[in-house]
Amino acid sequence: MGRQAIDGWLLYDFRGSNPVFWRLLGMQQATSRRNYLFVPARGEARLLVHGLDKLLFDGAPFAMDRYTSWQEMQAWMRRALDSCNRVAMEYSPGGAIPMHSWVDAGTVEQVRALGVEVVSSANLFQVAAASWSPEAVASHRRACAGVAEAKDAAFAYIGQQLRAGAAVTEYDVQQFIREQFDRHGLITDHGPIVAVNAHSGDPHYEPTAEQHAAIQAGDWVLIDLWARFPGEQDVFSDITWVGYVGEAVPERHQQVYQAVTGARDAVVSGIQQAWRDGITIQGWQADMMARQHIEQAGYGDYFVHRTGHSMGPGASVHALGVNLDNLETHDTREILPGVGFSVEPGIYLPEFGVRSEIDVYVDPDAGPVVTTPIQREIIRIG
Repeated sequence: MGRQAIDGWLLYDFRGSNPVFWRLLGMQQATSRRNYLFVPARGEARLLVHGLDKLLFDGAPFAMDRYTSWQEMQAWMRRALDSCNRVAMEYSPGGAIPMHSWVDAGTVEQVRALGVEVVSSANLFQVAAASWSPEAVASHRRACAGVAEAKDAAFAYIGQQLRAGAAVTEYDVQQFIREQFDRHGLITDHGPIVAVNAHSGDPHYEPTAEQHAAIQAGDWVLIDLWARFPGEQDVFSDITWVGYVGEAVPERHQQVYQAVTGARDAVVSGIQQAWRDGITIQGWQADMMARQHIEQAGYGDYFVHRTGHSMGPGASVHALGVNLDNLETHDTREILPGVGFSVEPGIYLPEFGVRSEIDVYVDPDAGPVVTTPIQREIIRIG
């Protein structure tokens, strides 16, 4: 707050509308009225909760005030913000960052009417709730080992089935990976993605029991898999690797693969160099490191998603911190110590697609470190 000249952080929630509010409280309740948390740059944080919701906040780690009428609510806000010139909220100017745009326009207007400037709390949230604890880092590294083993086993399984003359499909491999996750005690929300040939050209294709393709000699195979251990401080491992069923990879596939992995490596070296130089970069700048590399290779029109998504503790593989994005959004959040994210550039052609995904954690001492295996060669499946 001091570095950004912010006098306080005002968090607002109505019926679960603001996930940032609940992440700071370390709880989630089904409330029915408007509730607030004010965190001053100096002094004690305080909750304002409606009297009908007060029992739901028992055990909350902040001092609590109660209100009944809207007049009492507004009087509390005037007192809390009386000495503030600049207050952070879950607001994104112009709606530029939807993942941190949770406060409605009317509530922002109420605060501005008190003569207070409203700025985004995006970077405050990263420091307060999106950064990884030592326990989160440890859980992520354990998950990385298990997910990598499942990936290796999946490519080996395809080869074993084909050598035995047995049929094997995208769906078979998907279910095999889920069995590997179960064996390691890992959980996932859905997936994984196992995509052959043209299916790999669709970034979000997922096989089902009803819709899937067979895997045969000469096929291109993309596997995107993610999982974590159960627990609120546990972080996913999320990786994507590609392989070819045969020894002689077609030249076009090799060319596209080199463009994608070159973009991946450009991001990693770029953010690591920025750390060594003492430069704090933003999510959109890291995205451009990959995007420019792919554009120079002639495939810019086929890179149709952001370079990476936030990763952090909790039940979602896509967390609420900084994304590496200057395509879907212009993400101006800073890449700060303690946060994590994926790096996953891709090129998606009508006949096949390539994505290479790794995970990165910004260690407060060592800087950005890759936590997952890095694919250096196309896997030959045979």
